Amino acid sequence: MERARIKRLGNRCIIAFAAISLFYSCKQDPKEIISEEIAIVEPEETLEFGFNLNDYIVKRDTIQKGDSFGEILQRNSISFANIFKIAEKTKDTFDIRKLQVGKPYTLLCTKGDSLEKPNCFIYQPNKEEYVVINFQDSIHAYTSRKPIKYVEKEVAGVITSNISEALDSQNVSVRLAYKLADEIYPWTIDFRRLQKGDRFKVIYTDKYIDDSIYVGVADVKAAFFEHNNEPFYAFEFETDSLKGISDYFNEEAKNLRRAFLQAPVQFSRISSRYNLKRRIAYYGNRLRPHRGTDFAAAIGTPILATANGTVIESTRRGGNGKFVKIRHNATYTTQYLHMKAQKVKKGQFVKQGDVIGWIGMTGNTGGPHVCYRFWKNGKEVDPFKQKLPEAEPISDSLKVKYLEFIKPLKIQLDNIQYKTPEIEEKLEEVFDNISAITQVNN
Repeated sequence: MERARIKRLGNRCIIAFAAISLFYSCKQDPKEIISEEIAIVEPEETLEFGFNLNDYIVKRDTIQKGDSFGEILQRNSISFANIFKIAEKTKDTFDIRKLQVGKPYTLLCTKGDSLEKPNCFIYQPNKEEYVVINFQDSIHAYTSRKPIKYVEKEVAGVITSNISEALDSQNVSVRLAYKLADEIYPWTIDFRRLQKGDRFKVIYTDKYIDDSIYVGVADVKAAFFEHNNEPFYAFEFETDSLKGISDYFNEEAKNLRRAFLQAPVQFSRISSRYNLKRRIAYYGNRLRPHRGTDFAAAIGTPILATANGTVIESTRRGGNGKFVKIRHNATYTTQYLHMKAQKVKKGQFVKQGDVIGWIGMTGNTGGPHVCYRFWKNGKEVDPFKQKLPEAEPISDSLKVKYLEFIKPLKIQLDNIQYKTPEIEEKLEEVFDNISAITQVNN
């Protein structure tokens, strides 16, 4: 009854406000009304790629199969002679043969031109970068990047079933769950066996392009996880500024990671283990040792370097198909077989977690997977039966600096409040009561 009375009172207030507004609008000077009706509103500038798009006819599309730079311009009334001139003058800046199917491009065309000839071709190889080929006055080309903004955020929650659901309920990207599971806590917490009531707090940064395009979670600055009533702090700290290497350490400066990831593919399954006594019925039940561990995943799934190291092979050979081999130090080497394609080249330094290629079916394989091979002192071994080394500890010279660095982050983490469904319901009830009281008082 009380809520109904409040609602009726609110409706009367709205009607009264509308009547007063109408009365005053009727008493307004007619000249003022006319002047408002004929007021000219200047269109706001629409800036993108460094151009005011209002000055052009803008045509957007994506590179289709069979498209080439020349064909796209020819379809838009640019002569072959001019296309050749543009290609020649810009070849040192951008190779027009590298246009990829599915990537977006934009044509800026002259307003008032019946043929709508383009003055500028803009190609976007990824979300951040774009290539401008400008032939409006003088022909020139350049590569630039869209403005990127990083926004620091906080999230906290209590596990009721799994980490992904806990984050999704707060509209937080599931990529944060991957970072927590695969980059920060892979050796300390098994995220497949979280307990109801486990709690977490995270300070992270989201990445945006042009202030509005959400790219995803860029970085995790600090985290706290309470699993089985045991606390696990994690703080990111740069240990090698020259190579840009960062690690996660706890509140006592102990490294949380091992030197190697447990798997080269995220959230995959092992389809075949290392087995020197394997027999296959197809080959007459003959002994055919398997000196690798197969991780099954869909074609195109990224393959990750399991540790820092230098690529010593990136090639294709026989039954191995396309593969990458990485030397990590004098003791350990890893190899990744049957790739669809490699992303790295021989001699390149890679960091743990870098994408080095994609799952495929090249070479001798019955399905999409990566065969992960592991060498110790030149001998292939089962990585799951090795006592793998911990990642490098923080140096004594950096330890004091690290402990000072994490002080404000730990205070910030400790002050973040947990959010649970019960708390959310209570907060909604409080806000409803405040709103009702405000309406009555008005």
